Amino acid sequence: MNKNIEAVIFDWAGTTVDYGCFAPVKAFAEVFRQAGIEPTMDEVREPMGMLKRDHIKTMLEMPRIRGLWEKKYGKSPSEPDIDQLYASFEDKLLGILDEFADPKPYVLEVTARLRELGIKIGSTTGYTDEMMQIVVPKAKEAGYEPDAWFSPNSVGNAGRPYPYMIFKNMEALKVTSIDHVIKVGDTISDIKEGKNAGVYTIGVVEGSSEMGLTESEYNALPEAEKKEKAEAVTIRFMDAGADAVILNMKELLEIGELNG
Repeated sequence: MNKNIEAVIFDWAGTTVDYGCFAPVKAFAEVFRQAGIEPTMDEVREPMGMLKRDHIKTMLEMPRIRGLWEKKYGKSPSEPDIDQLYASFEDKLLGILDEFADPKPYVLEVTARLRELGIKIGSTTGYTDEMMQIVVPKAKEAGYEPDAWFSPNSVGNAGRPYPYMIFKNMEALKVTSIDHVIKVGDTISDIKEGKNAGVYTIGVVEGSSEMGLTESEYNALPEAEKKEKAEAVTIRFMDAGADAVILNMKELLEIGELNG
């Protein structure tokens, strides 16, 4: 074990809880449908990991969605439009979040092992404080409780890809240097957050938003197709700057940075 690693900072949905990151996906898709726009799953997932209002704004800036909006409403989407969509999104998400807080496979075992090794558990998220007040207690009931968590609300809403939530974790956990931190996430925004903070950054494939499959859907795939999809996600993570990619959380303990 590399004695220099002091903290591992995890994302939440799609990384440690909510296999496939489905809670926000369902809410985003429904809000746009209600506005008369049918988004594709790729469009919904592309900004995943960002502050949720920024996520909606990013979707509205996508050429296809922007074109559909202008055709339907006769004007470009405005800040009040974003606010209205976000308010609807927040209501929908808050209503279902308690159903999407179960820890993903190997998370409990791996975090327990990290603690045995004296490594602290931090976390960042694209959820707001209000959303986390639902997720954190439900995850704790199921056995997952990091030592610290910070949402974009704690950093003036400058969420991912800004690095500030990672720095807040480092401060709270009394970490001595960015060289002693690992960030783990399941979206391109997670990778950018980690790299912008200057920390060793890892993408996790199975159950990720980038993969976009439920656990049963993934398990039902033939091995060749599993491998193909995993390789595609791995390439996207590496292209975004990831230092390493793991198939699932169990492989985290095998990462070179954690072994020395």
